[in-house]
Amino acid sequence: MSAAATAEMLERREALARGRALTDSLFAEVRSDAFYDRPIPERHRILFYLGHLEAFDWNLMARALGRPPIRQELDRLFAFGIDPAPGQLPQDQPGDWPSLEQARAYVREVRQALDFVLELVPEEVFSMAVEHRLMHAETFTYMLHNLARERRRASGFSLDASAPAAAQRMVEIPAGSATLGRMRGSGFGWDNEFEAHRQEVAGFAISRYKITNAQYLEFVKDGGEAPHYWQQRNGHWHYRGWSAELVVPNHLPVYVSQQQALRYAQWAGQSLPTEAQFQRAAFGTAEGRERTYPWGEEAPEVRHGNFHFFHRDLVPVTATPAGDSAFGVSQLVGNGWEWTSSVFAPFPGFAAAPLYPGYSANFFDGDHYVLKGASSATHARLLRPGFRNWFRKSYPYAYATFRLVEN
Repeated sequence: MSAAATAEMLERREALARGRALTDSLFAEVRSDAFYDRPIPERHRILFYLGHLEAFDWNLMARALGRPPIRQELDRLFAFGIDPAPGQLPQDQPGDWPSLEQARAYVREVRQALDFVLELVPEEVFSMAVEHRLMHAETFTYMLHNLARERRRASGFSLDASAPAAAQRMVEIPAGSATLGRMRGSGFGWDNEFEAHRQEVAGFAISRYKITNAQYLEFVKDGGEAPHYWQQRNGHWHYRGWSAELVVPNHLPVYVSQQQALRYAQWAGQSLPTEAQFQRAAFGTAEGRERTYPWGEEAPEVRHGNFHFFHRDLVPVTATPAGDSAFGVSQLVGNGWEWTSSVFAPFPGFAAAPLYPGYSANFFDGDHYVLKGASSATHARLLRPGFRNWFRKSYPYAYATFRLVEN
């Protein structure tokens, strides 16, 4: 093997090892007797996700290499997550699942088998497996957040509640074009990112900061629906953070569903941004160029935003001025995904990935909406401009925020 090939293989093994270490650290926060809990009613029990990451890796990579199953029954059981329509919650019982030790033994067996053949795996297949794991690290964080604190081990993170409320204002974004998606041949991307295309965007104004708890509280006082992560105690609304519960902190953005964000926008007489408007505000410049990140070309660092598990919880909307876009809009990447008004749908030229044909196509149903940006639990590898996230419009558990536009 050449020196270049050896270096590439070492880099691949290190990337996989880092991904495994991240998800292992999250599972380590679950107490042993809580693996059969279902913190989010619309998702599988925790045990499923312990086996799912390795089952996905094996089913994907082994298929690409023509390898036989590891344990056919478990390969199938752990293969697919769920996203049921409202009112169609899963009905399985804890006894329908393997024991915790069986699941852990399966994980060890798959890892050993994969490590033996890793250098044979095509690059696109490897990237798909790694990014799938990193996305699950984020969504599993939502599960941990919704798991009763006595059912998980303390992680040592704290919540900053010291900053003042932000002075919200609208920022003018001049007319221009925005690139949606990713160009084929420019690196790995998921099927819904292709094909890259330009879209003209008329001038608009967008809120400098994400909508905060203080702003949303006024909507709730006027009869609006309270968010999932709020609870009312002794006549006051509290934010149920990762590590603490406190009276809703004015300076933090509010986590909401797309329906709640839309109703707030209607109440305020404004709109949610389209996917194209978000792209223009986040990555565009007045000169017509486009940036790799809102702040420019520098690799993502903690000063640029709240992502990559730098913090487990939210930070103030004013906390990271170094991450502002060229137009002076704050935190378009990090501190919470941002809902758009755009239905999740294929771009022109879409083609389903042959090894994972249902990854995107299964969700082109008119009920899922595009989110852009990133949350505190989004890995830096996923911060590329073309990456698209999506959830059902009624899904309340995601680390999803929003801001408003005036057209």
